[in-house]
Amino acid sequence: MIGVLVIALGMPPFFRSIDEGRHVDNAIMVSGYVIMRVAAVALWLRAARHDPEHRRACLAYAAAVSVAQVGWVVLIFASLPIGTTSWIIAALTGVELAGPLFAERKDGGTPWHPHHIAERYSLLVIITLGEVILGTVLAITAVVDRSGWSAEVVLVASGGTALTFAMWWLYFTLPAGRVLGRYRRRAFGWSYGHIVVFGAVVGTGAGLHAAAVYISGESHIGATATVLTVALPVFVFELILVTIYSLLLRTADRYHIWIFGSAAIVLVSAVAAVGLGASVGATLLLVAASPALIVVAYETVGYRHEEQALKQAEA
Repeated sequence: MIGVLVIALGMPPFFRSIDEGRHVDNAIMVSGYVIMRVAAVALWLRAARHDPEHRRACLAYAAAVSVAQVGWVVLIFASLPIGTTSWIIAALTGVELAGPLFAERKDGGTPWHPHHIAERYSLLVIITLGEVILGTVLAITAVVDRSGWSAEVVLVASGGTALTFAMWWLYFTLPAGRVLGRYRRRAFGWSYGHIVVFGAVVGTGAGLHAAAVYISGESHIGATATVLTVALPVFVFELILVTIYSLLLRTADRYHIWIFGSAAIVLVSAVAAVGLGASVGATLLLVAASPALIVVAYETVGYRHEEQALKQAEA
């Protein structure tokens, strides 16, 4: 938690330095991240001490994280150009992501409970979606304080709320714990895919904030671009969930692919509608209809396809 607070403090100078085009000012952000990861190293070392059976796996985790942190600290003092810094960040991120792949090959990997892990990830999704609602409410409140209530304000608030709940429901159609309990190796694609899931949810929240700024009259982008800031992360969210589902069950269900295609058409229709003159608020309701369409399709027919795929996977 302390590390996250430090990262938050370091974000303004980080983005300011990028905006000004000089070297990346990432010292505070990296310091916060290192605080978080050094704590993780300490925990892995403690696990290695108390669990001889899985000691090599725990030490492998600690080593991978430690190597990456040395690189992050060096990056603080390097004062490199933005382009060079970006390549180094990508390399260090690769080291971080490769750590579990390497460590889990030692001594059969670390002990785990698949349903518990699936629940942890789902709770992170809920927390992130909660931040989306909170950010939307705060942005709408600021608009109301300045300009008062209007039909457009109500539409944006309603569309943002409906969109958030539709994304929440859609996420929980994934039968992760049940599949991971039988196929542990599939956890890597599932867990790494959640990086995109979290990014898409956060991006949706940022788009809804941009919509609130637009209806306040203070936006520097047009209506179509504003709707795209919401529609694109929603599309990514739906695409990654379909991808994770297919990887988990090792199947490409035509019904689910057809439904995903229909949901994508709804998003395209929303962008086209605002381009033809529809209001941003009304268009956001159409964007929310995209994940809602998948949810309705799942609850009426899709769950049968999923149950059949689960039985085939467990056979």
